Amino acid sequence: MPARINFRSLLKIGPVQIGTYRDRHGRMKDAAVCTTDGCGWSSDYSSSTAAQLAARSHRCCVS
Repeated sequence: MPARINFRSLLKIGPVQIGTYRDRHGRMKDAAVCTTDGCGWSSDYSSSTAAQLAARSHRCCVS
């Protein structure tokens, strides 16, 4: 059974939502996820600044 991930510090920039969580090694990570239906883009980052930059520069391919 996979571990349950609890997100904190949720932030939304355009269609991208950013959340902070602890990975399985106990390190803090940031995930950026596009919430547009059909896009499917997501990525993990080691800093909140990198996740925010990716959210601002994300161009959704779904129109």
